[in-house]
Amino acid sequence: MIDSTTKRSLGQMIKGVQVVAASHEGITRAYTSHWVTQVSFEEPVVMASVSPKHDTYPLMVGSGRFTVSLLAADQIMEGQYFSYPGRKFRYVAPEFLADDEHGDPIVPRSIAWLTCEIFDRIERFDHDLILANVVGTAEGRLGEPPLLYSARHGWRLTGDNAREKGVSIRDQLLERVSELPAPQP
Repeated sequence: MIDSTTKRSLGQMIKGVQVVAASHEGITRAYTSHWVTQVSFEEPVVMASVSPKHDTYPLMVGSGRFTVSLLAADQIMEGQYFSYPGRKFRYVAPEFLADDEHGDPIVPRSIAWLTCEIFDRIERFDHDLILANVVGTAEGRLGEPPLLYSARHGWRLTGDNAREKGVSIRDQLLERVSELPAPQP
């Protein structure tokens, strides 16, 4: 069990919101996540953290693939809908999932979609880590700000830029480095 200080601290982490979906043997399920991340610069590899108890999990494992729809800030309804087990809402909003041109389930109007093929699964704790190659992508509303989530602060819209336009912190730091004496061998 996580102690309250650690839980509050971890809850400060804010991440983009995605809907992870999978189809297998005629069944499609999806869940809202903020635990999908890119894990490599050299190769298009992502990692999804998913509970084996979730109804999407056996479809991901059975099919060996899943999709990730990156939600835009105005897609709070889609995010909220898939954040509960489908049985709770009795699948009343089929319009929130559609098949792409390859028959993979995606959330329409998302920022972008990723089609992923699983190559490894690490079974740990209450969630498995699923590593997958991104084998397909499609741009949706790529210019839109993403929907964000923090366990401590809830659903958030992307805000203003964190740095002043035209100001490069990196360039300022490189200028300071250039003023230092050269390192001795």
